[in-house]
Amino acid sequence: MLLETPIGPLGVDLDGETVIGVRFGASPAWAPEPGGPAWASGSGDPAAERVLAELGGYFSGTVTEFSVPVEMRGGSDFERAVWAQIASIPYGEMRTYGAIATALGDPGAARAVGTACNRNPVPVIVPCHRVVGAGGKLVGFGGGLPRKRQLLELEARVALERAWG
Repeated sequence: MLLETPIGPLGVDLDGETVIGVRFGASPAWAPEPGGPAWASGSGDPAAERVLAELGGYFSGTVTEFSVPVEMRGGSDFERAVWAQIASIPYGEMRTYGAIATALGDPGAARAVGTACNRNPVPVIVPCHRVVGAGGKLVGFGGGLPRKRQLLELEARVALERAWG
C-alpha cells in the first residue's frame, strides 16, 4: 500500500494485519481526494485502514505510540537487538548510536548500530530517526537527513505542545 505523508510518499507492506515493511520515496498509485486527508486510501481493507489511520495520526500529532502489529523480518541477532532498543525509545526523545551500543554491551559498536539502523525494515513505526550521533549530531538515516530532521522536529513540536497544553 502507498500513502502520501508530509515527509513524502511511504510504501507500507502488510502480511495480513502485520506491518512487515516501510519504504521511503514510493510513488503513490492513487491520488487523495481534494480536501481529504492525504493518507486516506479508500481500500476498505481494515488492516490497511488501521495502519493508514495510525500513520496519519502520527503525522498530525495525535498518535505518539503505534499499536499496529509489526514483525521485524530478517536481520542478524545484533540487528534485531538494535531494532528492539530503537523500538523502546520514547516519542520525542533521542538516543545516540553509542548509547545503544553501550546498552547492548559493546560500547565500541556505534558504527554497527548505525548500520543496523539503516537496515531497519520498518522505519517511522520502529523509530530509527530517534537515533543520533554523539552530541546530538544529525547523522545517517536511510530516508535522508531532511526526513530525519522533519520527523524529529514533528515529535519535538508535539511533545512541547502537550507539555504546555
